[in-house]
Amino acid sequence: MSFLSRLFKNKRGEQIKALAFPLGMKYSEKDEFGLIKLMGDFQLFKTGYSKKIKNILRKKDDWLQSDIAIFDYQYTVSTGKSSVTYKQTVFFINSKDLALPQFLLKPEHFFHRIGKFLNLTQDIEFETYPEFSKKYLVQGEVPSMVKDMVPEELATFFSVEKKWSLEGIHYYLIFYALHKQLPPETIEEFYKKGLKIVKLLGAKEAD
Repeated sequence: MSFLSRLFKNKRGEQIKALAFPLGMKYSEKDEFGLIKLMGDFQLFKTGYSKKIKNILRKKDDWLQSDIAIFDYQYTVSTGKSSVTYKQTVFFINSKDLALPQFLLKPEHFFHRIGKFLNLTQDIEFETYPEFSKKYLVQGEVPSMVKDMVPEELATFFSVEKKWSLEGIHYYLIFYALHKQLPPETIEEFYKKGLKIVKLLGAKEAD
């Protein structure tokens, strides 16, 4: 690792650490408590190798049975003779106040449309929210439950905020922009967006 790479890495960690107190969270440079073990059922964490979580902001509330974290996640994929490492910033919550069907929501692109045309790609259609349905690919094991889960305000949020992905299963939820590691100065706003989504899905303790 070059000197400039180390300097950037240390600076990012310090900037994220400085957010811990104002957000009421604790900071950990490394995943010392096995947070990554909770992520195995999410599609984001099923891709690649050399998977790492770091720069963790975390808040646990045993009374309300909730666990919220924001962290940097990276993984590597092979591309023939070379490899590429992808980085993103992830919002995670484990809340007993959530009761989610398994689902994945992500921006729809050209190849998704080809897959749908060939009946190779699942996409749950939301006739009530056509703009949302046009912009996002939504998948899940039980489509009717996924459709019932999405209120109008959530569909409107994602119709405007076009770059985000959302995954849920039972009490777990993650929110992220694929392959985008967020600048530290935007993480507080990212945290607020995550809490807003959680509230729209019914977790009252996110107030």
